[in-house]
Parts: sequence; C-alpha cells; structure tokens
Amino acid sequence: MRIGAHVSTAGGLDKAIDRAKELGAEAIQCFCSSPQGWAFKPVPPGQAKSFSEKARAADVQPVFLHGIYLVNLGAESQENLTKGIDSLVNYTTAASAMGAQGVIFHPGSHKGVGYEGVFRQTVASLKEVLARSPRDVWLIIENSAGMGSHIGSKFEEIGRILRALEDPRLKVCLDTQHLFAAGHPVADRPGLEKTMQEFDRAVGLASLVAVHANDSKVPFASGVDRHENIGQGAIGLAGFEVILAHPAFRHVPFLLEVPGFDNKGPDRANVDILKAVRAKVGVGA
Repeated sequence: MRIGAHVSTAGGLDKAIDRAKELGAEAIQCFCSSPQGWAFKPVPPGQAKSFSEKARAADVQPVFLHGIYLVNLGAESQENLTKGIDSLVNYTTAASAMGAQGVIFHPGSHKGVGYEGVFRQTVASLKEVLARSPRDVWLIIENSAGMGSHIGSKFEEIGRILRALEDPRLKVCLDTQHLFAAGHPVADRPGLEKTMQEFDRAVGLASLVAVHANDSKVPFASGVDRHENIGQGAIGLAGFEVILAHPAFRHVPFLLEVPGFDNKGPDRANVDILKAVRAKVGVGA
C-alpha cells in the first residue's frame, strides 16, 4: 500500500515529482491541462520522457492522471459529449507517453433523465475512448458522492458499465469521502465489510486499482462531495484505521485529495498522518 497525493504540475510536468518528494508522497495523481477547460496541448515527447525517468528515479510509483471536470458521459449536447470523449483520449495518450498507469475520471451526470436514460450513451462513449486509446493504460471510473444526478454512486451502476464493455483496461477508483457521502458505512468494520462485499458482487475487487483518501466535511449519507483533511472530518482517524486495515486495500495506492491544513491542497502533514495510520494497522508500503 503506497501513500500518495494529487500534486500540481505548475512549471512543468516533472515539477510534480519534486513536489511529491517534498510531501513524502510515494505515488501521485495530477492533471496535464486545466481541469476547468477543454483546451489541451499534447505533451511534448521530451517532457513525457523526462517525467517518466524522474518518477522512476525517485521511486514515485504508480502515477495517475485525473481527467478534467468537464467530462460528462451523460451530456445532452453532442458537442460536449464529443469534447468529453476527445479529452479522455487526449489524457490516455498522455498517460501512456508519461508512463502513468491510467486516467481516473468522473463519469458525469444524467441531468435528471435517470441512469437508464444515459446508460447506452455512456457505454458507447467509453467504447470509443477505449478504441482510440493506447493499450497500455487504464481508464478508471471514480465513484460519485451521490450528489444530484451524478452517475456512479451505486456500485451496480459502475458494474453494469464494466460488464457491458468487458475490457480489462476499464478499472475503478474508490473515493472514501464519496463512499461515505453516498451512504456506504465505511468508517466502522461491519459497515466497511458489508460495503466491500457489495462492491465485490457488483463490480469485482480485481477492478479496484486506486483509492482517493479523503475525510468528509459533511455527515454520513449527505450525498455531498466535500473533502476534509484526514482525521478532521466525519470519517475520522478511527475510520481510516478501519479502512487501511481492510485486506481489499492492501496492495492499492491511496491518493490524498484533501484541502490541506494551509488550504493549499494535499500536504506533508496529511501524508504523514496517513502513513502513521498505515504503520499502526500493520500494513507495509
């Protein structure tokens, strides 16, 4: 189990590795374009090679990219749907060049028409992304917090997508705060055991490749996506001790997406807290 964090690439892609080392992060996640805009510049081969070599030399592994927030596979507009598909292809292409494991992304929202109303569109869109993507990277669906009409807060929704595509490159990332907010009782042992049994039945533990480690600023089953620093939220330190001790996560990297104690994003303090939890429950790096 490696403890990592989402880090900035400001100043150049390889700066993310420097920041990871400053934080004590053993794995990272980053954007390779603005997460709030469609604009994308292909990663120059030299930069991609430098990033990959620097990550290996620093033993910062695995590396993930996070797709931009505008991607919505349930989009009503064909133009926006096409942009979302193209964005994911751009990111999987960049991930391959950079030596990243894959691209974690939010599937989006059905805008009130219901999951069934966008299921076929979602599957067709992901099929196109996979067909246009390199074979050596994963496309990783992240569960949602259940807010509004978001796709993927229920395990069965994610599982149906995976079963429809049957592509080994399609994987899953679980966000601890999203699980908690969506009504999965992950902060206590019986609740987490039940949650992971449900996940295994609906999706399959073999598909789980990453965890977003975030405490929750909001109460259980609130349906709201609001991250908090580790131990400062409703999941709490005891909850993370339960989570990290579960055998389903033993070989899965944990990536922090917390606000940070200085509100500048994931910091060394949060990394150290999670490493201390890992040590306490007896799970090795």
